[in-house]
Amino acid sequence: MTNLIKYLQLSILVFLCFNIELSAKPFESTYEPLPPINLLIQNANIYDGEGNEFQQTDLLIQDRKIIAIGKDLPVSDSFQVIDATGKWITPGIIDIHSHMGVYPAPGVSTSSDGNEATSPVTADVWAEHSMWVQDPQYTLALSGGVTAFHVLPGSANLIGGRGVTVKNLQRNTINSMKFPDAPHSLKMACGENPKRVYGNRQQAPSTRMGNIAGYRKAWIEAESYLNRLNEYESKSEDAKEMGYKPTRDLELDTLAGVLKGEILVHNHCYRADEMASMIDVAKEFGYKITAFHHGVEAYKIADLLADNGICGALWADWWGFKHEAYDMVQANIAIVDQARNGTGCAIVHSDDAIGIQHLNQEASKALAAGLRAGFEITKARAMNWITSNPAKAAGIYDQTGSLKVGKNADVVIWSKNPFSVYALAETVFIDGALAYDRATNFYPSSDFDVGIIKPSKNRTE
Repeated sequence: MTNLIKYLQLSILVFLCFNIELSAKPFESTYEPLPPINLLIQNANIYDGEGNEFQQTDLLIQDRKIIAIGKDLPVSDSFQVIDATGKWITPGIIDIHSHMGVYPAPGVSTSSDGNEATSPVTADVWAEHSMWVQDPQYTLALSGGVTAFHVLPGSANLIGGRGVTVKNLQRNTINSMKFPDAPHSLKMACGENPKRVYGNRQQAPSTRMGNIAGYRKAWIEAESYLNRLNEYESKSEDAKEMGYKPTRDLELDTLAGVLKGEILVHNHCYRADEMASMIDVAKEFGYKITAFHHGVEAYKIADLLADNGICGALWADWWGFKHEAYDMVQANIAIVDQARNGTGCAIVHSDDAIGIQHLNQEASKALAAGLRAGFEITKARAMNWITSNPAKAAGIYDQTGSLKVGKNADVVIWSKNPFSVYALAETVFIDGALAYDRATNFYPSSDFDVGIIKPSKNRTE
């Protein structure tokens, strides 16, 4: 009888622990916005991030949302009023490719946490678990109008792990920075990097064919894992009690999430032929590539990218720093944008903590190159390259990325047309709250900032 009681007690304990595990939801966003402002911005010139331009138009913000865009909107005492005559308004800028936080400043080896270069496939790691939340680079990006950014692991591995989208506000924990309901991404890399890193260690992959074989082996294993999970879930409750649930595997959890369409694939890839090969691999295993990053040769297969609904997250003019980055044209972004009668998806990304501070200027350079090449692209459309298109690629377009009624009030007021080299982001709102004000030197600061810089009285601590 004593043994039976002990068995029952143990069974109850296992049952409770199992149910606690099922109900626990670790690593979820705990983001809380700053105090909101009900705001009427009057007489502004507006790029809405949907390809439209409005002159001398008002924007109304209430309860963290955009509630109206139009001329001569009514004034109420409950709204703060900003006269933006001669100024420009855009959605908050979104960078789809950043390593801030995982390669923070100061750049020392002890906080260089972007590459888990211990195996060609490290789908089990998450970039958010490396992010230093007090990286001073966030505020510098905020001063350039960046309201959200997507952080990826580095490109040492074939499959480098999960990426995360965050709000650009200093916080003390990563969960309190995470963009609510934004899906994770999976970082993959083809080309020189993985074959160099592991080939130099005399292990696979050491060639591009080894790269492709490595992806396919990983996806075959993920398919098998997902089939076992699906088979278990399809059983009756009685049958489940008689069998064993497949052992959880962190690496295969991520890959299975891709196969189920829950995790977005972001693929570092330079050469046109390799991008085409990666599309073939994706078709073989039934997943979708959201965006190719860097894509110096994307212009060669712009129609193929458009046909497959794949964005090109690209630099305006960064090229030639290694062999696979050599065959560049400055109209690369414009060609991707204009593919298939303008159905292409072009994104200007940074991959750089300095470049993220002036993505508006990077978009301007890409636009100028496109115009020189003979494309008829408006500034209003080019604004999509740093707002709505990266929002779509990050899976957050339903919440942000354009100035539409009902969306989050992520808004930047610029001193001049943002495509001007002289334009400055004067005021930045995130979720309808003041996040940055150039005139008063107001911006959120971390404990690290406070420790090395004497804060303004207007900065939040």
